[in-house]
Amino acid sequence: MSGPGTRRGPVTVGIDIGTTAVKAVAADDEGRVLARARVPHELRSPTSGAFEHDIDRAWRADVVEALTRVARDLDVAAVEVSAMVPSLGAVDAAGHGISPGLLYGDHRGESDRNDPSQPGDNGEVLAFLAWLAREAPHAAGYWPAQAVANHALTGTGAIDSTTAMTAVPLFDFVGWSAEEAAAVGTAPDRLPHVVPGVEPVGRVLDGLPAAGALVGGGTIDALGEQLVAGADDTGDVLVICGATLITWGVLDEWRTVPGLWTVPHTAPGKVLIGGPSNAGGLFQDRVARWLAPEALDAADGVEPDDLPVWLPYVRGERTPLHRRDLRAAAHGLALHHEAAHLRRAAHEAAGFVVRHHLDLAAAAGLAPRRIVATGGGVRSTSWMQALADTTGLPVDVVAVPEGAALGAAFLARCVAGLESGTADACRWARTDHRVEPDPSWVGPVAARYTRFRMLSDEAVAAGEGGGQPGGLSRTNR
Repeated sequence: MSGPGTRRGPVTVGIDIGTTAVKAVAADDEGRVLARARVPHELRSPTSGAFEHDIDRAWRADVVEALTRVARDLDVAAVEVSAMVPSLGAVDAAGHGISPGLLYGDHRGESDRNDPSQPGDNGEVLAFLAWLAREAPHAAGYWPAQAVANHALTGTGAIDSTTAMTAVPLFDFVGWSAEEAAAVGTAPDRLPHVVPGVEPVGRVLDGLPAAGALVGGGTIDALGEQLVAGADDTGDVLVICGATLITWGVLDEWRTVPGLWTVPHTAPGKVLIGGPSNAGGLFQDRVARWLAPEALDAADGVEPDDLPVWLPYVRGERTPLHRRDLRAAAHGLALHHEAAHLRRAAHEAAGFVVRHHLDLAAAAGLAPRRIVATGGGVRSTSWMQALADTTGLPVDVVAVPEGAALGAAFLARCVAGLESGTADACRWARTDHRVEPDPSWVGPVAARYTRFRMLSDEAVAAGEGGGQPGGLSRTNR
C-alpha cells in the first residue's frame, strides 16, 4: 500500500470486488492514487460448472478490510463499490450470506432464456434467483455483490440503476418485476433497493473507516474501467486484462456483428464492439499453477518460431464462440519445451482471442489504431508484449492497473457532488508506457494465429477443447 503523499482536493475511494481479490484505491481530484490495497479471496469451483464466492468473505469482510487499508489517515468524502455482473447470493436479515455467492457463468445460471450472443443478463440472474429461492426459501434477501458490500458499509442493501439494468427482464427499467420474481418463487421486496444514477445509498457507518463518508449505489467493473482508461477515440481498442479478458473496439456509430456484443461507450457519441472472453486471468493464473513459479513472466530461451498453441477455454468461451462446453488444450508440445514456452504461449492465446475479436469487428468498420491495456494483467511484461505481437498494434499500458477501482473512485466524486458528470473522467486517464510489436516475432506469431483459428474451429465443431492441459503441464515441468 502506498502512502498518501501530497494531494489536491477531496479524496474519494473506489473499491472493486474482483473475481480473485478486492482492490481499492484512494484518489485525489486529479486521479492521483494516494493509497492502494489488494485483499485476495478464494474463487470456489467445488463441482464442475460451479463458479462462486464466499459472500461474507469476498463481498463483506474483504471490502471493509480494503477500505480500512486505503482510508487510513485520509479524510474521505465518498466511497463507491464496483463488481462483476451478474452475481447473486442469499442473505439473512443482517446481510450475511446463507448461500454461495453465484458468479457470472456458473451453471446455476443456465436456462432456456439464455442468449449469450447478446450483452446483458438474458435470464442468468433469473436462473440464479430461482435456484436461490429453492435452496434458501427463508432468506431475507437475494442480493448481488454490490448490495452486500453497500449493506456492510451503510446498513442498506442497495444497488445503482445501471447495475440493476443488467438484470433485465427481472428489472423492467423502472423497478423489479413482480411477475418475473413470482415466476421463480420470490417477491421484489427481497431484492435490493435501487437508487438512480449517482445518488447516495447512505453514509459509512460509525465505527468503520471513513465513517460518515457518502456511499454510492455502486457500478459495474467494466464500466469503471472504461471511464478512466482513455480509450475514447474511434479506432481505439480497450483491452481489460482482468480475470475476464474483455476487448472493446471504439466505433462512432452503432453496428453489429454476429458473435460480438455492441454496447454504448461511456465516451459521448461513441459505441463499443467486442465482448468478454475466458482467456484472461482465469486462464493465465491456472497455467501459472500448472507451471514452475519461475516461469510466471520469463521468456529466456524462447524463440519466436518455436511455441505450442493453447486453446484457452478452461471454462468454455464467451464471445465470440459462446460455448460453455469447450475445454483448454495445448497443441504442438515437444520434448524440449519448458515452462517458459507454455507461459509465453498462454499470453499469445489471450492475444489471439483479442485479434479474433478485432478481425470480426472489421465487418462493422473497426479500423484499430492502438490498444489501451488495463487491469491487473498489465503488470506482466510478457503478456503486454504478446498482445502487441499478436495484434500488430502498439499497446499503451495504463498507469493505474486497478482501473475498475479508479473508475469507481471517480464515480464517488459524482456521488459527493464534486463532479457534474462522468464526461470529465477522461482527465484521469494516464499511460505508463507503450509496447511496440517486435518485428522478429510478428511473422511467426501470425502463423500460430492461423493455427489457433483452425484448432478453435475444430474444437467448436467437435464440441470440446481436445485435451487435458493439467496432465500435459505436469509432464513438462
